[in-house]
Amino acid sequence: MFHHSSKLQYTVKVDTPDPQFAKLLQQAIGGIEGEIRVAMQYFFQAMGARGDSRIRDLLISTATEELSHIEFLGHAVALNLEGAPVTAQEEAAKDPVVNAILGGANPRHLLSSGLSAMPVNSNGVPFDMSHIYATGNIGADMLANATAEAGGRVLASRLYNWTSDSGMKDMLSFLIARDTYHQQQWLAVIEELGGMAAALPIPNSTPEDHEAMKHSYYYLNTLLDKKAPEGRWSSGPSLDGRAEFHVVDQPAPEGQEPDLGKARPNSGAQTEQI
Repeated sequence: MFHHSSKLQYTVKVDTPDPQFAKLLQQAIGGIEGEIRVAMQYFFQAMGARGDSRIRDLLISTATEELSHIEFLGHAVALNLEGAPVTAQEEAAKDPVVNAILGGANPRHLLSSGLSAMPVNSNGVPFDMSHIYATGNIGADMLANATAEAGGRVLASRLYNWTSDSGMKDMLSFLIARDTYHQQQWLAVIEELGGMAAALPIPNSTPEDHEAMKHSYYYLNTLLDKKAPEGRWSSGPSLDGRAEFHVVDQPAPEGQEPDLGKARPNSGAQTEQI
């Protein structure tokens, strides 16, 4: 069950409408870094959350906040479109060459949505839910969530740098701040559950006799003309505390040649293959 307030979560003001920026803002709504993605990701994770009920509450609450972000971003798109042309003649009158493609704006904002936001990215591609990660494993989901918030903060920072509109900068500064918290929120869940050492490897419930552990802790250097890059990943104790990292240089392949042999009769192959 959801409840809705008639007021936006954060004030949205546009000093100078900019249809091109409206197109860019669509990425924050329907792009893979956008709010539809994280809202649906947290929602589906919440529906599959087992164990600690606080995690489900955290997920569903944050999913609802992300819906609020979609709402005020959609309002920002509409406000930026208030100066958009509504006829080809109106646009061509300004500059028939430059504005033949609406000056970089999205024509569907007029043709499909009547100068309002759509569930699409900045290229006009609809969000298709293919970037929703909900595994039912808290460790995997929390890492995916922190990554999603990092991508969102990168996008919001780029949009902030793109615009000179003080109203848009103010709105984006709010989104940047919330992404700051949400990154830490999801990592804090892992910390509360024992930290990364306890969470790794994910899933940490897989029995060791199900894993070929001699292959679990080496960096595989496949560079023929360089030594392996050295770092925390190449030596010292593994992050899960089960072994030591080490390097295997240019290993001999252990598998067979992938020869499938002859094709089967009636398989649609050429005669020479059978």
